[in-house]
Amino acid sequence: MTRQPAGTKVDYTVTWLEMDARPEYDWPSLPVGADVVLLKCEEPPVWWFLALYDAVGKDYAWEDVHDWEHGKIADWLEKDQMSLFVLMGHGWPQGFFLLEDAGAGIVDLAYFGMVPEAVGKGVGTWLLKTAVLTAWDRPGTEKLTVNTCTLDHPRALQTYQKAGFNAVRREDRTRTLTRDRDLSRIPS
Repeated sequence: MTRQPAGTKVDYTVTWLEMDARPEYDWPSLPVGADVVLLKCEEPPVWWFLALYDAVGKDYAWEDVHDWEHGKIADWLEKDQMSLFVLMGHGWPQGFFLLEDAGAGIVDLAYFGMVPEAVGKGVGTWLLKTAVLTAWDRPGTEKLTVNTCTLDHPRALQTYQKAGFNAVRREDRTRTLTRDRDLSRIPS
């Protein structure tokens, strides 16, 4: 089956991960030949964020933000605690990450991902390490958190662990898809 239609019930496992100290790696170098630039989005409009969210996450069942009112999304994006960074290349977004100060010295890597057309080109590892170090450069950061699930890219968990995160909790869940999911676009 290459498509899961809206209404399909899917089982998945969520894994929460943490990093309690800044990693020892330095700021990464872009892969040779990578023609990209990382931009911090200032006051991004809701439509722009939703376009990124869908471009990266539609095939991984990223649906939750679509349940929010647009005003709630706008308020969330405009908070001082939020920072959205977009990786642009060849005139279009290749990926993004969103950092959220959760309080008490905790920064959450709330969203991270690459668009399908940019996966496998070596830039994702660069983007993740850049996201991690950007989070640790925020004043007062004492812990970095992220979560992933088995609906995400098949290598998401191991990629976060390679970047220095440690799994701290897992939970099995079930959800009913609200949008079609194209499994043929998910790498194996």
